[in-house]
Amino acid sequence: MDQYNNRETIKASSFLSTFIAKTKEGKNKLSYRTKRWVLIIAIHLTFFLSFAIDIQVLEGTLNGSRFLGFHLIDPFITMETFLATYELHINMIIGTITILVVYLLVGGRSYCAWVCPYGLLSEIGEKVNNYLVSKKIIKKHEFDHRVRYAFWAIFLTLAFTSGYIIFETFNVVGIMSRAIAYGWSVSLMWVVAVLSIEIFYSRRAWCRYICPIGTSYGLLGPISATRVEWNDNCDHCMVCHDVCFENQVLDLTKAKHAAGNKEKGITEKFVTGADCTLCGRCIDICHEDALNFEFRLKSLV
Repeated sequence: MDQYNNRETIKASSFLSTFIAKTKEGKNKLSYRTKRWVLIIAIHLTFFLSFAIDIQVLEGTLNGSRFLGFHLIDPFITMETFLATYELHINMIIGTITILVVYLLVGGRSYCAWVCPYGLLSEIGEKVNNYLVSKKIIKKHEFDHRVRYAFWAIFLTLAFTSGYIIFETFNVVGIMSRAIAYGWSVSLMWVVAVLSIEIFYSRRAWCRYICPIGTSYGLLGPISATRVEWNDNCDHCMVCHDVCFENQVLDLTKAKHAAGNKEKGITEKFVTGADCTLCGRCIDICHEDALNFEFRLKSLV
């Protein structure tokens, strides 16, 4: 992938090419997609090995785990459990607070891009969907991304009214995490079904419109320390919009927004949208280096 000499849009890039990027000097380097895939695979390999050969490094699943003895609990699971049972154990409270602190530092929905195993399948499905749409084999179907907040509220309401964490029966992230750690089950057929919907009907539908886990982490996004930062090197080519599956967060790259920033003397601005997953794809393809990761608290370090 050579963003400095080619317009690396989704249609113009092969999937495999996105794992290697080029510097301005023409040297190869690992793209952020490669780094994300390596981290996700490493995390879940550690889950597997901790159970399979009892190395006791990262035990459990993404719903609830222990890292070197420290409890880690997914915030949405905690909310569901409290609404269903009206009580929380101290380990859940400690584990949830730990996770919240971590994602306040590394960036809200970075969980979706850098930790979630379904994200890898969804990225492959996205490429197939784009190909089918470009060949006019299927039609493009998109919905208002804010519908995710309705699903978030519905799943919590179901936990409160039923006394059960109903969402976990069809949570593709939890199903995959358990399958990796403990072995496959017939519930993986549901994961295949969801992926099929994303391929043949609506691109990345689970992540964009349904998953309440990502929605919960997204609530931390606007105040999290690590964000993507835009600068006025941007020439408004909009390629970043093309490669971002939550491209509403990149509206600040549009020419009309840039004109307003210029009038106000703004040359740098953070992407603070809750939906940004910090996947780094926009950074990988920007030929003007107008987008980069930035740690907002670095002046305090």
